[in-house]
Amino acid sequence: MNLSNAAVKADINWLEVCAADDLVADSGVVVWHQGQQVALFYLPGQGRELYAVGNRDPRSGANIIGRGLVGSLGGDVVVAAPLYKQHFCLASGRCLEDPQQALPVWPARISDGQVEIARG
Repeated sequence: MNLSNAAVKADINWLEVCAADDLVADSGVVVWHQGQQVALFYLPGQGRELYAVGNRDPRSGANIIGRGLVGSLGGDVVVAAPLYKQHFCLASGRCLEDPQQALPVWPARISDGQVEIARG
């Protein structure tokens, strides 16, 4: 299974964070990546299938983004933060309701059965 994002540059230095089998379709899974929690969202059947964003909710400070509900608003694929329900674009990390809030994002891919995130 190779679901790598074609827009991701080939010269990026990748780190394996988990097996592709650890992902849950249409849901979030949290991994540890370079000293912080990263929420992975695997959305099979959509143009871009794998997103990696920071797991820490900037409003509450809690590590809960990986438990958020995934959906679509205004053409953006988003995750709703579990506590305050603000929506974050999975591609850019920006908050749709509050431009002062944002999640960090990383290029991510599935390669040879492993999930890889770009080294920061």
